[in-house]
Amino acid sequence: LAELVTLEQGKTKLDAWGDVFRGLEIVEHCASVPSLIMGETQQQIATDMDTESFREPLGVCAGITPFNFPAMIPLWMFPLAATCGNTYVLKPSEQDPGCSMRLAELAIEAGLPPGVLNIIHGAHDAVNYVCDAPDIKAISFVGSNQAGEYIFARGTANGKRVQANLGAKNHATVLADCDKEATLNAIAGAAFGAAGQRCMALSVALFVGETKEWIPELVERAQALKVNAGHVDGTDIGPMITPQAKQRAEDLIQSAIDEGADVLLDGRGVVVPGYETGNFLGPTVIANATGDMQCYQEEIFGPVLVCVNVDTLEEAIAFTNANPYGNGCALFTSNGGAARKYRHEIDVGQVGINVPIPVPLPFFSFTGSRASIRGDLNFYGKTGVQFFTNLKTVVSQWKFDETTVSKKATTAMPTMN
Repeated sequence: LAELVTLEQGKTKLDAWGDVFRGLEIVEHCASVPSLIMGETQQQIATDMDTESFREPLGVCAGITPFNFPAMIPLWMFPLAATCGNTYVLKPSEQDPGCSMRLAELAIEAGLPPGVLNIIHGAHDAVNYVCDAPDIKAISFVGSNQAGEYIFARGTANGKRVQANLGAKNHATVLADCDKEATLNAIAGAAFGAAGQRCMALSVALFVGETKEWIPELVERAQALKVNAGHVDGTDIGPMITPQAKQRAEDLIQSAIDEGADVLLDGRGVVVPGYETGNFLGPTVIANATGDMQCYQEEIFGPVLVCVNVDTLEEAIAFTNANPYGNGCALFTSNGGAARKYRHEIDVGQVGINVPIPVPLPFFSFTGSRASIRGDLNFYGKTGVQFFTNLKTVVSQWKFDETTVSKKATTAMPTMN
């Protein structure tokens, strides 16, 4: 699977292995689903009366996945849906559908009954089919805001349940009391890994006070990263997914220059021997950016780090909260009081304290917020089970002593009396 991801999507071999591994963690967690779909029972809530609730499958569910995680995102979706008793229609990205096809083959080999997992291919027409088909009761989506908001609006208008993870602009805040070497390494890895094509990539670094003097050392770390084809040993940054994605990122780098920012490291024009026409963009560091610049306001989705200088932690929190996205963020510090203040005041769904990419393990849930999500039930974990099931409640009364039955009907609201 990892080799297929590298071949088709371009990730480095190590990053592709992580893509698969994080997806398989969801599959392993599905083995514990019976404990999460258990109902509740309360006996004798009134005379001869009991109440029980239990979860039932929705029926047919569907998923629409992005190009950047060909293994992990499908594995967020269909294993949990099937374990909860649903059948599934999966539409992978048309840019790299091979991994989804292989996952389906492996699922059948593992014993998943025919017809439980179904793969369809296509672009707009396939998406519209998923949104409109009456038999499909729920849709999971990961991708851009433009597509996600469209799918959420069209799907919910047709009465479907929709969970959609959308775009991001994840901020790292750097305090002077942090472990400097570990912090710079963490930011470089989280900003430039996967060629920046992660919804949880750190694309903005807020340097508080004197820490802005560390930016040249961050540039040195970025310069040391090797750009090459993903299957080549030692590669740190592979190609971007399309020429159009590369061109868009390069245009945003140019906009930073035009608007007065300083590009301390420019990854444009990088040439990889043997792959001269590849979609390669080297790590890029933009300094002295401000919140009104296009390079800050738009999700670049490339190996580009936008650096902003602030004076205080309070200013960093306010700056982060003013951004419409709320997928992830990180604080680097050795001060427990600062960490506590940050975690409670930051308006972002997933927070890392000295952790650059705080993606939760499967027994929690992926909890992006604000403009980074549509719908109110998150992927995997307890809320994932709730998304793929309906809660049904049964109130029953069985009288053993019929002499207690009144001879007269009543129109009053039933009470426990």
